[in-house]
Amino acid sequence: MKKSALALFIAAIISMAWGCSKKGRFVNLVNGESITLEKDPVTGAMIDKETKEPVYIYVDTKTHDTIYGKTGEVINGHVVLDHDNKYVFDGDETLKMGNDGSVEYKDGDYKVKIEKDGDMKTKNGDRKVKTDGETGEKEVKND
Repeated sequence: MKKSALALFIAAIISMAWGCSKKGRFVNLVNGESITLEKDPVTGAMIDKETKEPVYIYVDTKTHDTIYGKTGEVINGHVVLDHDNKYVFDGDETLKMGNDGSVEYKDGDYKVKIEKDGDMKTKNGDRKVKTDGETGEKEVKND
C-alpha cells in the first residue's frame, strides 16, 4: 500500500514537472495559460505582454511561487477557490480584477466597479451613480 502511494506521488511530481516544462515560465492562474509578463509602466502591476491585460494571480513555474500580479507579492498558501470555482487571493478583500478587464473596489458601504469599456458604477450607502465611459453622462439614484 505504501509503495503504491509513493509511486502515485512520484508520478504526480513527474507529471507536474513535465507539464510546467511544456508551458512557459509563468502561468496565468485565472485561465491556466502560459504567459509572458511585463510591468505596466503606469500602475506597476504585472500585465500579459501579448494582451496588455492585468494579470491577477500567476504562478512562476521555476520557483513554484504563486504571485499577486498587482503588487508582485508572493502569496503561497493564500489562494483559495471562490464560490464560482475561480482562484482568488484571500488577502485582497477590497480590490478585485475581473476576467473581463473590470475592476471592483469595496470599502464598507462604498463600492466602485469600473468596466473594461470605462463605464463606472459607484455606490455609497443609498446613493448610486452610473457614469458612461464614453460620454461622461451620469445617472444618479438615491434609494
